[in-house]
Amino acid sequence: MRLAEFIQRNMETILAEWEVFARSIPSAVQMTDLALRDHAEDILRAAAADMMSAQSASQAADKSTGHGDSTAKSLSLNGASDAHAIGRVGSGFDLMEVVAEYRALRASVIRLWRKSASVLDPADLDDLIRFNESIDQSLTKAVSSYTKRVTQSREMFLATLGHDLRNPLNSITMTAELITLLRQGDAESVTLASQISSSAAVMARMISDLLDYTRTRLGAGMPVAREPMDLKPLCEEVIEEFRAGHRTRVIQFHAAGDATGEWDPARLRQVVSNLLANAIQHGSDSGPVELSLDGTGSDVLIAVGNEGTPIPADSIQSIFNPLVRGAGGGALPASRARLPGSIGLGLYIVREVAAAHGGTVQVESADAGTIFTVCLPRRAVKP
Repeated sequence: MRLAEFIQRNMETILAEWEVFARSIPSAVQMTDLALRDHAEDILRAAAADMMSAQSASQAADKSTGHGDSTAKSLSLNGASDAHAIGRVGSGFDLMEVVAEYRALRASVIRLWRKSASVLDPADLDDLIRFNESIDQSLTKAVSSYTKRVTQSREMFLATLGHDLRNPLNSITMTAELITLLRQGDAESVTLASQISSSAAVMARMISDLLDYTRTRLGAGMPVAREPMDLKPLCEEVIEEFRAGHRTRVIQFHAAGDATGEWDPARLRQVVSNLLANAIQHGSDSGPVELSLDGTGSDVLIAVGNEGTPIPADSIQSIFNPLVRGAGGGALPASRARLPGSIGLGLYIVREVAAAHGGTVQVESADAGTIFTVCLPRRAVKP
């Protein structure tokens, strides 16, 4: 009997054997039989139908790498696989358990089919190849759907968490400010309130970074509110803040030309702050950090440079990715792996803010030092 026909005629037997294995998975202990079988029957029927359909050489090549095609049979298989994966996410299965299910399903079909056949047929090898192609396609789709749903759920959770943390954090900040006003003659109370305010400010920056990250990852993009502004005073303010917080470091500022344009002041403050923080974190302790503002051209350039170990060539393409450590290059000691109040999103946010303004970010790194340059169009680029 051909394998596709065997699957269709012996569906219940196959599913019963596979169910025994699936029941052994820890996440499936409390599941009903119906929930446990989920879309397994749909996957098998779609695989059988796909095996019985005509297939070109190019389609066979695609399936050999786990990818389907645009035929109705292939799309049906993908649909069943997608539904199965999403159902398993909701049931608490991890990815390895989903893969184990497919391994058991494949083994059950082949073992029962082989046991039913007393004589090998020349077409059996072709059937076995087609079956494995269909299962590989189904598994590839299931893994893709599973990881996509987990990623979406994780990022939605982070966005909700960041948003909900703001209310209690605001209460802490207001309480600390009230203590400072009411206990002005009590030096110890004022000092403690100041420490609370400082810690709350650090937490607020982390939450802001987290919300920005999840917003962009969920496809909303980085929101900007443009208004006419001058970048020079903004840079001067940020520089003074960093000099006050890093008294042992030399931080220099140079400005040339007209630095006015229509940008989001709060977002550009993030850009300058994040670039300076990155330079201080990864630059040489003895070398200066330089912030340059160039408004002599049609666009305005913000450049932050530092001396120190250059960024490895193989890391240049990944340093703007979220949650990447060691953006300044090289292996860093644990004490310098991340600044307090940072969750590894600084350069990612710089890139997203620049892109939201129609700008770009470039980095040059050599033995002489590392320079990050943000290029900002003065006004919004019309689509």
